[in-house]
Parts: sequence; C-alpha cells; structure tokens
Amino acid sequence: MKPVGVLGGMGPAATILFMERVLGAVDAQDDADHIPRLVDQNTQVPSRIEAILGSGVGDPGRALAEMGQRLERAGAAALVMPCNTAHHYAAQVREAVSIPFLSMVDLALDHAARLAPGGALGLLGSPALARAGVFNAPAAARGLALLELRDPAATLESIKTIKSRGVTPEARAQIGREAQALAQAGARSICVSCSEFSLVARDLRAPVPVFDALDLLVDATVRFARGEERLSVNAASAAPNLDREKETT
Repeated sequence: MKPVGVLGGMGPAATILFMERVLGAVDAQDDADHIPRLVDQNTQVPSRIEAILGSGVGDPGRALAEMGQRLERAGAAALVMPCNTAHHYAAQVREAVSIPFLSMVDLALDHAARLAPGGALGLLGSPALARAGVFNAPAAARGLALLELRDPAATLESIKTIKSRGVTPEARAQIGREAQALAQAGARSICVSCSEFSLVARDLRAPVPVFDALDLLVDATVRFARGEERLSVNAASAAPNLDREKETT
C-alpha cells in the first residue's frame, strides 16, 4: 500500500478524529491491512481563521508548504489535509511538492453535485471559510450555489469553544441551529465543512441530506493507499486530476 501524508494539527482533535475514521474504514484482519500514514501533527501552524480575517498572524501557507515537503521527503505518496479552511492555502502546498494533494473541497463539491445537481449547498463551516471563498470558484464550476452561515459570530464562538473545551452542549446546539437555518434558507444539501464540527456531524438532523467532508476525505485516502484509484498529477501544480481512473493493473 502507498503511504499517505497528513497535514495535521488543525486542530489536534480533528486530526485524531480523521485518523480514527481511517482506521475504522478498513476491515482489517491484521496490522498490515491498515493504511500507512505519515502525520505531521503541527499545532504551531498560524491560525487560518485569524490570518484570513486579517488579524496579522504569521503565514499559514508557508508553514503548510513546509509540512508538505517534510512529508514528501519522509515517503508520502500523496497528501491530505483534514481542515477545510486551510484549503485556502492548498495551492501553496501543491506548488511545494511533486505528489498529489487530495482536496476535501473538491471531494465535497463532487458529492454535493451528485446529491442535488444545480442546487444550493449549505456550508456549515468557519466564517473564514466563507470570507476566503474557498468553495466559491469550484462550486460555480460545478453549477452549485452556496449558502453561508446565518449566524457567523455564534458559529465562530462554537469553533473556539470546541478547540479549547471540547464539544459542549452549547456548541452542539449552535451547530444544530445552523444546520436547520441553512435548510430553511433553501439548501438542497449541507456540507459539514469544519473539522471541529465533524466531532458532532453524525448527530446532526436536518430535513435535507447532511454530509461530512471529512468522511469523503477518509474514503479517498483509503482508496488511494490501496491503489484502487490512479490520480494523474498536473506537472505545474501537482494537483490531482478530478477525473479519477480505476486502476487496471
């Protein structure tokens, strides 16, 4: 199997959750059946939210690019990053390495387009995700409209709470209210697009499909490591081609 490099630490609990879900996605009979992963649990990456919202912290993109390079040197055959907002800096990571980068943004939008072609997708993520427009251009390319948070300030407070104190009843309730509000605003499906919210994603209830971008990244990670898909790499950006081909060998 091919080892996958994980750009982690954003936040630490979300990375551990990703690792647990990859572990649980494999029907293993022995250690060797599991997916080999190289993890850079770098808790010192400057805050993506603060950088995007303009508070003048350090450059997350540079830190992430250096992480990608370290993982490639260590033997990673592809990279994943279980943090939606950090995908604002995905181009810098791709430019710094020569291996594929499996984008959870692209995976999520492909899934949303299959669920409700041409419909509106509700983004249940950080306010910085919307401010940076991480999903905007790729969503438009797929004919999808985006619906953003109804109460960004309260949702940001929930993210901070989860990072500092874990999932509290108040944070869980706020995330649930946002999911309901997105559905009422016309979302045909809702993407949990903050890995802190992935900690409660499977408990969310809404009148439209709710899916977690982290789960899609887990599935792609397992399939890549097993060689079930072949990703063509753009020589200029090292970005995986969205048109994946099944392995024939």
